[in-house]
Amino acid sequence: MFTYALDERTVLRPLTKEHVQPLFELIEMSRDRLRQWLPWVDSTTEISHTEQFVQGALKQAAENGSLTAGIWIDNELAGIISYHEIDWTHRSVSIGYWLGHGYEGQGLMTSACRVFVEYALMELDLHRVEIRSATTNRRSRGIPERLGFVLEGIVREAELLPDGYMNHAVYGMLQNEWKQLR
Repeated sequence: MFTYALDERTVLRPLTKEHVQPLFELIEMSRDRLRQWLPWVDSTTEISHTEQFVQGALKQAAENGSLTAGIWIDNELAGIISYHEIDWTHRSVSIGYWLGHGYEGQGLMTSACRVFVEYALMELDLHRVEIRSATTNRRSRGIPERLGFVLEGIVREAELLPDGYMNHAVYGMLQNEWKQLR
């Protein structure tokens, strides 16, 4: 995937080593809000942790075609969207995402997810895309709901976060369903 313009101000760019510093700064700026939903936030305390994340994302991209992209508004990093490891045997992938403080509520992530779903199902010819979200994270759950995903179920106590275990809502989209929605 190449740089993809969502609109005249916003682009998706695959993460590179040059993005480590702005990514770490965005995490720092958004730490209090992100930690309630993302288990890795409390262990990302030094820039070297972010550097390891970016190196891992680049390695995964090289090995199985996964992709982690920054969402940039006017050349400022606003968030991250990524394919978790692509399962080529079953032709499926899950998408993870987050936005930094001050970038929520603008439709950015819905637009970015739409591009990632389209790319996964139509370009990579995958059969299924999954999105999981904490059941109490209404903003995150709204994204797959707006895109027409099917709520497939709730996984109880799926993830340990600082405030305890969180249930996950599991949403799925199949290639044939996406084709009908396009």
